[in-house]
Amino acid sequence: MNRQDTKDAKEEVRNEPGAEVDRLAHRVIGAAIEVHRTLGPGFLEAIYEEALCVELCVRRIPFARQVPIGVDYKGHLVGQARMGLVVDGQLVVELKATECIAPIHVAQVLSYLKAARLRLGLLITFKVTVLRAGVRRVVLSP
Repeated sequence: MNRQDTKDAKEEVRNEPGAEVDRLAHRVIGAAIEVHRTLGPGFLEAIYEEALCVELCVRRIPFARQVPIGVDYKGHLVGQARMGLVVDGQLVVELKATECIAPIHVAQVLSYLKAARLRLGLLITFKVTVLRAGVRRVVLSP
C-alpha cells in the first residue's frame, strides 16, 4: 500500500458516520427484513411504511414519520419536502416499492440528508425477492 492508498483509506473512514448511527441502521434493516419476510414483495409503499412503523414500535426504536423539512435556496425558504422516516433523529429512511433502486432515488435521499444536516440514509425497496438486495446505504460526505 502506498501513501496515497493510505491517505484515501483514512479519508474514507473519516467520511463514514459514527458507530451509533451505524448500529441504528442495522436495527432498522432487521426490522425491514421482518416486514418483508411477513408481507412479501407485492404491496404499495404506504403499506410497507405502516408495517415498518409497527415493527419499529415493537422493537422500541424511536422514529418520526413524514417529517417536514424546509428547502433552502440561497438563504430563502422555497418549499417543503417530507422525509419518509427519521429514526432517532439521526437516520433518514426512504421506502420504495419499485423493482430496482434508481439513481434518482439515491439523489432524493442525498437531498434529504443535506437539507436535514444528517449523514446517513437508508433507501429500501420492498419489491425484491430478498430484502438485502433492496437495501442501499447512502452516506452524505461532509
